[in-house]
Amino acid sequence: MSAKSEGSEHLSMNPRIQRDRQLILDARKKGRGAMLSAFIRLSGPGWLQSAITLGGGSLSSSLYLGILVGFSFLWLQPLAMIMGVIMLSAIAYVTLSTGKRPFRAINEHINPVLGWGWLIATMMANLVWCMPQFALGTAAIQQNLLRQIVGPDVMPDPWGKIVVVAGILCLTTTFVMFYTAGGRGVKFYEIIVKIMVGIIMLCFFGVIVRITIEGSLDWHAVFKGLIPDLGYLSRPVDTLAPFIAGVKPEFQKFWSDMVVSQQRDVMISAAATAVGINMTFLLPYSMLRKGWDRQFRGLAIFDLSTGLFFPFILATGCVVIASASQFHATPATGFLGELDAQGQIVQPAENLVGPFNSLMEQRIKFEMGDQAYTQLSDLEKTQHLEALPAADRKMAAMLVKRDAFNLAETLAPLTGRVFSHYIFGIGVLGMALGAISMLMVINGLALCELLNLPARGWPQRIGGLMVSVGALGPFLWTGGKAQFWLAIPTSVFGMVLLPIAYFTFFLLMNQKKILGEDMPRGGKRAGWNVLMAVAAGLAAFGSVWSLWSKLKYTGLFILAAFITLALVVQLIRSQSKQKGPA
Repeated sequence: MSAKSEGSEHLSMNPRIQRDRQLILDARKKGRGAMLSAFIRLSGPGWLQSAITLGGGSLSSSLYLGILVGFSFLWLQPLAMIMGVIMLSAIAYVTLSTGKRPFRAINEHINPVLGWGWLIATMMANLVWCMPQFALGTAAIQQNLLRQIVGPDVMPDPWGKIVVVAGILCLTTTFVMFYTAGGRGVKFYEIIVKIMVGIIMLCFFGVIVRITIEGSLDWHAVFKGLIPDLGYLSRPVDTLAPFIAGVKPEFQKFWSDMVVSQQRDVMISAAATAVGINMTFLLPYSMLRKGWDRQFRGLAIFDLSTGLFFPFILATGCVVIASASQFHATPATGFLGELDAQGQIVQPAENLVGPFNSLMEQRIKFEMGDQAYTQLSDLEKTQHLEALPAADRKMAAMLVKRDAFNLAETLAPLTGRVFSHYIFGIGVLGMALGAISMLMVINGLALCELLNLPARGWPQRIGGLMVSVGALGPFLWTGGKAQFWLAIPTSVFGMVLLPIAYFTFFLLMNQKKILGEDMPRGGKRAGWNVLMAVAAGLAAFGSVWSLWSKLKYTGLFILAAFITLALVVQLIRSQSKQKGPA
C-alpha cells in the first residue's frame, strides 16, 4: 500500500474527522451564525501560521520599521499579509479540492525542479532560521526576565546560557511531541499555539495601551500612517528631512541616500517576513494532517483570516507603533554627550556602539574615500570619528538599529521598569517558543515528504529534532561570519523560491487536469487570477530586489540559473511525453 493511500485510509476511518465534517455540513444548513460558531471551534492551521510568522524576523523588521520611518509605513505589513493570505488561500483551495500532497502534485503536473526546490528551501530555512529564534528566546529570559527577578549576576555565562537553551529546547520538543502523536495531540498542540499567540498579542497590545494612557502617543499620526505613500521609495520620510538639512550641504546627499536605501530595504524585509517559504509548505500539510477535504475550504479561508491575519497585524503593528513613538527621529542616548541627573555623562548601550561607529565610518569614507580611510592608523581613525560635526553624529544616532531590549529600557521610565521588561520579555519569549516549535513541526512534515512516508511516527519526530541544531544559535548567531554564511545563502534561496512557489500554485489553480470540476469558473476564476497575479507579482518584485541588494549580479544569475533549469527539465519532460513509451 502506498504512503498516500495508507494515509488517506487512516484519515477516512478517523471518527473525529467525520464529526468535524458533519459539524460543518449541519452548520451550513442552519445559517451564518452556526457556520461562524463551527469555524471558530474547528480553526487550527491558521494559528500555526501565526506562530511561525510571529518570530524574530517579524520582530526585528517591525522594530526597525518604526525606528527608521515612524508611523509612515504602518500600511505595509497589512498589505503584505493580505497578499500572503490570498496565496495561502489558493494553496488551501488546491490542496483541499484534490486531497493530494502538494509536493507530489507539483512534481507530477508542473515541474520537479519547482517541487524539489520548494522542499529543499523549506528545510534549509527551518534549520538556519531556528538559530536566531533560540538566541532571541535566550536573551528574553536572561535580559528581560531573570535579570529583573533575581539580579544581573544570575547564572553567568556560559553555563547560564547553556541552562536556558536546554530549557527552551526541552519545552519546545515537548510541545512538538504532542503534534507528532496525532489525533488529540494535534488538537492539544493547536491549543498551546493559540495560547502563545494570544499572549504575544496581549503583551504588545498592553504596551500600547499603557503608552496611550500616559499620553505619549499621537494617534492622529498613527492613522495617517495607514495611508500608503510610495514617494518614500525615492525620498526620506518627512520627519527626517529637517535633520538631513541640518548637516553640511556637501554631506546631505550621503545621509539622504542612506535613509532612502534603508527605507527600501526595510520595506522589502518587512514584507518578506510576513509569509516565508516554509509557511507555504506548512499550510497544506497541516490541513491534510487534520484530514480536511473540500468541505473544509471555507473554514480554511476563515482560519487564515482570523488565525493568521489579525494576530500578525496586531502584534507587528503594536511593535511598530511602540518603537516609532520612542525611537523615530530620536538619537540613541549616550552618543551626543548627554548628562544624567547627577551631571555625569550618559554611556550608550553596549550593543549600539559598534553599529553607531560603523555609520560614522561610512560617513568618513564618503568624505575621504575608502582607500584613504584604510591607510589611516587606528588612532587617526578615532580622531576623525571624534571630530565629526554634531549634526552627523545626531543622524547616525537616529539611524542606529535598536532591539527589543533597548525598547524595554526606553519604556521603563514611562511604563515602569517591571512592566516594560516583564511584558516585553514574555511577549518576545512567546515569539521565540512559538517559532521554534513550528519550525520543528514543519521540518518533521518536510522530512516525511522527502522520504515519501506518512506524516507520523519516528520519521516526523526525527525531522523535528533536526531543528534542535538551533540550540547553537545563542553561541553562533551573534552577527559575525557564522550568521553571514548561514543566513545569506538560505535567505537568497528562500527569496528565489517564494515567488516561484506562488506562481506554481497559480498554475495549479488553473489546471483542470488536477482540479477537475473544482476549478473556479467565470467571475470567480477571473477574481482568483487577478488576486494571485498581484500577489505573485509583488513577491517576484521583492525577490529580485532582495537578490540585487544582497548579491548584485550573482543573485540575478542564481535566479536565472534556477529558472533555466526548470525550463530545461520541462522541455525534456514534454519531449518524453510526445515520444511516448518505448
